[in-house]
This record gives sequence, C-alpha cells and structure tokens, in this order.
Amino acid sequence: MFIQILQGRCNNQDELKSRIDEWRAARAGKVDGWLGGTYGFTDDGTFVGVIRFESKEKAMANSESREQSEWWAETQKCFDGPVTFHDAEKVMLMMKGGSDDAEFVQVIQGKIDDPALLEAEFEEMNHLLEQERPDIVGATLALEEDGTFTETVAFTNETAAREGESKAMPTSGRARELLEDWDRHTHDVTYLDLHHPWFASKA
Repeated sequence: MFIQILQGRCNNQDELKSRIDEWRAARAGKVDGWLGGTYGFTDDGTFVGVIRFESKEKAMANSESREQSEWWAETQKCFDGPVTFHDAEKVMLMMKGGSDDAEFVQVIQGKIDDPALLEAEFEEMNHLLEQERPDIVGATLALEEDGTFTETVAFTNETAAREGESKAMPTSGRARELLEDWDRHTHDVTYLDLHHPWFASKA
C-alpha cells in the first residue's frame, strides 16, 4: 500500500468537501489503484486528507493525469496558502486499517529515530492495543524515508477515545517496554483531531 497525506489551512470547508465528494463520484471508479481516503478538518481549520493507493506508481500516474491536474487547479483555491504533501511507501495496518463507520479520527504526526525498531515491535504493539483499547477500530501507520510518520487512528467515537486515553496502561512487563520504546524514539509529535471525519472507499 502507498499513502499520500495532504494538509493545509482551508478558507472554504463546504466547497472543499464538495470538491472531494465530486471527485469520488466522478473519478474514483476510473482511477487505477485508488483504495480510499480519510478526510476531515481540525478546530483551527486545517484540512487533512489521507489517501490510500495500491502502489506509488499508481498514485503518481493519477497525480500526473490531465484530469487530476484540472481538478486540483480548482480545488487548491479552497486553501488559504500552500498545501503540504507527504508520500509514504511503507504502510502498516492495525486491525485491518480502520473503518468507515468511525465517528472520530486522530491523525498523529512526528519523527521516529529508529523505524526498524518500530517495525519489529509493531505486531506486539498492535496486539497490546487490541487488548487495552477497544475504542480503536483500526489505524494506518505511514512511514517516510526520513523517519516522518503519520498514524491515522479511527475510533468508535470521541467519548470512548477520551476515556481510553485516560485509562492506566501497564506499568511493568513487555507491554510497558513497548510503550517506553515508542516514547523514547518518537519526537516532534503533533495530534490532529478530526471531530467529523468522512470517508471514501473502493467499492
């Protein structure tokens, strides 16, 4: 899987959502390799879109197409300034990646000093969260070559997510080691809360 993340401050949220929904209706079925997307706005008006493709090659083919260029030329007018793009060829799935029925999504971004360690421990971390956080219905973890990561976590709802955050995690044993490794090797972490996310998936 390949993930492309785009984000930027938006001056017209209704128009941007309409443009994305129109793309899904008109283009999604015609774009080879498109798998779906998760979209939403933060409280400060930042738009975040996490779009999934089968491969980088198919994502780039779409980006370079005339139809996509024309769509983007109009769509970018909805933003207050430049839009940031992140491309990640290494993607790991938690609990099958998420659910379009999620009512709350948190996008976590930062840098990791030791991506190989994170990959080695990912399955154990996945199992831990399945046991300890039933409010999480799935996630994708997208890793870029420089260690930048974007984790997109889907929750049943925001109330359950906040209750899960306040829950005491293990204080000893392997579970604690996993959490400490994550905290030790990640930095510059930011949290983007999408209170009203919407989704698109390949039929």
